[in-house]
Amino acid sequence: MVSARSARIRLLCGTASLLVLGAGGAAAQQTGERTGKAPAAVELAPLEVEGAAPPETDETTVRIEKEALDQHMVQSIQDLGRRLDAGVGYSRATNSINLRGLGENRVLTTIDGIRQTWMEDPRSVSGGVNAFAFDSLSRIDIVRGADSSLYGSGALGGVVALKTLDPEDLLPGETLFGALSKAGYDSADDSWRASSAVAGRVGDTFVLLQGGFRSGHALDNEGDVGGTGDARTKSNPADYEQYDFLFKLAQRFDGGHRIGLTGELFNRDETEDNRVGQTGTYQIGNYDTGEEVDRKRVSLSYDFTSPDRRDVLDQANVIAYWQRQTLNNTVNAIRDPDPRGFAPGGQYYAQPFGTYKRDNELEQTSYGLQGDAKKLLDTGGSMGGTTHTVRFGGEVYRQDTTQYSHGEDNCPDVDWTTIPQPYGPQTCRFLHTNASDMPDVESLAFGFYVEDEIGTADGRFSLTPGVRFDWYEHKPQETSDYVNGPNFDGTMPDSTSDSKLSPKLRATWHATPELDVFGQWAQAFRAPSATELYQDYGAPGSYARVGNPDLKTETSNGFEIGAKLNRRDFGGSVTGFYNFYKNFIDEVQLAPPGGDYPIGGVIGYENRARVEIYGAEASGYWNVTEHWRTWASFAWAVGRDTDEDEYVNSIPALRAILGLGYATEAWGADASITAAAARDDVSGGGFEAPSYKVVDLTAWWKPAFVPGAMVQAGLFNVFDEKYWNALDVPDDTAATREDYYTEPGRSFRVTLTHQF
Repeated sequence: MVSARSARIRLLCGTASLLVLGAGGAAAQQTGERTGKAPAAVELAPLEVEGAAPPETDETTVRIEKEALDQHMVQSIQDLGRRLDAGVGYSRATNSINLRGLGENRVLTTIDGIRQTWMEDPRSVSGGVNAFAFDSLSRIDIVRGADSSLYGSGALGGVVALKTLDPEDLLPGETLFGALSKAGYDSADDSWRASSAVAGRVGDTFVLLQGGFRSGHALDNEGDVGGTGDARTKSNPADYEQYDFLFKLAQRFDGGHRIGLTGELFNRDETEDNRVGQTGTYQIGNYDTGEEVDRKRVSLSYDFTSPDRRDVLDQANVIAYWQRQTLNNTVNAIRDPDPRGFAPGGQYYAQPFGTYKRDNELEQTSYGLQGDAKKLLDTGGSMGGTTHTVRFGGEVYRQDTTQYSHGEDNCPDVDWTTIPQPYGPQTCRFLHTNASDMPDVESLAFGFYVEDEIGTADGRFSLTPGVRFDWYEHKPQETSDYVNGPNFDGTMPDSTSDSKLSPKLRATWHATPELDVFGQWAQAFRAPSATELYQDYGAPGSYARVGNPDLKTETSNGFEIGAKLNRRDFGGSVTGFYNFYKNFIDEVQLAPPGGDYPIGGVIGYENRARVEIYGAEASGYWNVTEHWRTWASFAWAVGRDTDEDEYVNSIPALRAILGLGYATEAWGADASITAAAARDDVSGGGFEAPSYKVVDLTAWWKPAFVPGAMVQAGLFNVFDEKYWNALDVPDDTAATREDYYTEPGRSFRVTLTHQF
């Protein structure tokens, strides 16, 4: 009897084969060109500067250049997934990117090759991978699939590799000075933004300065109920400010050598009048919450490209870096008195009142060194006329993670385990603060990889075996802030370490100069995070959320098959995939309410034995005439915990994008429609999102009387569709609260750009 897994794999293979045959017939007329005009077309570019990960694009990589981002007014990951790539999702609930149904720390994000850690504090603050500005980017590489053979820990759903501007991006040819300025307005959050970049060169010395600022308010939704408390569906009033700064200095030397120095800052600080949370505990108008994300880094890079390929290596990149990522979640409020908090005689007050402040901080400081290299070898007749493109590299890094909660209130400093509980809710029992919920953690990791793309002499077939070895260790450090916490039991948790060998095998048939057919098997893994291992939040008499130092490493096996056609006039790609995961880390209820934790019980982490995700993705473009073009994107996935027979709620609904554009030298316009099916394959209180269709219109104009200037305007959600991004809606959301999580209605955006 054929197993369900085998049946799915055969179905995916058969579907991909049919699509490949259809594409192969269309590819019979060859043009000799391998680049199309599609905004998201893969471009097979060589290695570039600053440790650009991934080391080289392939059939599973979509490279989106700055020109395409600007043309479609993409200013966020949400925009990218709505107008260009249906397979890219973003969750505002967790501030994480979603690929192939996985998000948070299962999608690896890098900036100039440097890991950006998705972090989560047990006191409900998460993010870190959103600490960048789109105006500072030169391109985005989207790498789909579970593959740790190149990228190491975290690449279960894929990789989002962000590349920042280099001086050379503004200095084409022999240009000595260049500048790029932008300003814009977005009605969706009533925000203004401005950014500028200037670059110059003196001989072989290059310098770039880039900076940006954005200020806005709450993102609109389609809720229509105001007031305070759980009944409110309108967005809470909010204000935010965001700034970014980028400095690069580079020196080129004869022989293809380049040394670069980079400094980067990013900060976004948002304050919200949390009217939804004003349920009677807080004075009306005196409950402000805030969230801040901050990132700083300094890096030194070395890049080499052999001018004639006669050197030992054809290309090489090395980058050393220091980086600090910080998340802050704040509360600034005044609480009303509650007479139930008094014990007889008034000797204890179990419910705080008056000034109430919180500042929960999670910080990670990283130090790292990484590099990669490539060499093309032609073995000639001695090895049967094969070519070998050997790629190898590695990384070593240390991460220091610190968590601390600062607070100000009037809770008395007493041993709450000795106080009887009949006198009201006794909130002070679990509002412990001015302490750490976890020990400081020192993490050390290293990994190295090698792969060999073996090609036949005629260039029609290639086989790429590869393997990477990784090792990591998390070492908790005793601190007085942790020891003084209410859950410290007098013993420190043990260190955690593991190693992983991640092989892959990839086969590609170059059917024509424009058509590639490929299949790949690869393994991937994710090391448990410091908070998953060691967090310890809560207090006896209330509830607890605890880490699990015995968590095992998540692992996966990924299979995919597909094809990519890249012609000047039309092309596209199609891929079917099947991934299964072992030791999937999930948050679960370890103990029901009762005993020492009567309010919420004990919540923690466990490894799920087996999870599977399978699906298909497709994209295409067609340059119909000199001025008209169209593009499309499609993504579908299904995920299940096969042991528990439950759906994985991080899987978005089937989505598709269809776009049509017209462009001349002076002006152009685009229209796109994004459609999603209903998402009803959920478990455990997951949100069942209805289907939707959203239409966006954008246009641009380059006035001839102002060389280098461009005016852009966009009208989004033209028909004011009420819809939900399922990834933004938390599980177990009450029906009366669903409208609070709706996406913005009709909005517009205007951008002015000047480059010279």
